[in-house]
Amino acid sequence: MFDLDGSVLGIDPGLSRCGYGVVRLTTGRRAEALACGVIRTAPTDPLPERLAALAVELERLLAEVQPAAVSVERVLFQANARTAMSVGQASGLALATAARMGIPVTQYSPNEVKLAVTGDGGADKVQVQAMVARLLQLDAPPRPPDAADALALALCHLWRVPLAGAAAAPGGVGGAGGFERAVAAAVARDDQL
Repeated sequence: MFDLDGSVLGIDPGLSRCGYGVVRLTTGRRAEALACGVIRTAPTDPLPERLAALAVELERLLAEVQPAAVSVERVLFQANARTAMSVGQASGLALATAARMGIPVTQYSPNEVKLAVTGDGGADKVQVQAMVARLLQLDAPPRPPDAADALALALCHLWRVPLAGAAAAPGGVGGAGGFERAVAAAVARDDQL
């Protein structure tokens, strides 16, 4: 089970740029950013070397941060097959590394993240980045955008897990509650893309 007092590491997978963001709840139950950034690999290096380098950096990051949970963006259809493959490979490394280290890992679709952060599963990147900055009380949206997306993934998990637990608890809203309907609608929009 997710420790609400622990941090969440969000991963926006990518082979050239893999965004990461670490968020936790403060004692006042406000979300706080602890770290964010991007792991980069050189596009000119051979694919096996890039994957190996990303795997090493992800393992180092997880060991340093020691998050209570990891949230990774679910890979969905992309128009560019090459991009989809590299994102899928990076996602697989993040999932496997977290699982190997015994850290609970959850995947969220882009629309689930947008819904959790902005209240609109169809929000654009600029709206998501602005809300991340506002929710985390940052002076400006994190740069590069991959880091902001990773923070959004961490926020999504930080808020969604306790809500889902409350909905499933005795006396909660149950399986057909508003939360579940909103998430289902966001996922349905992703499936149509």
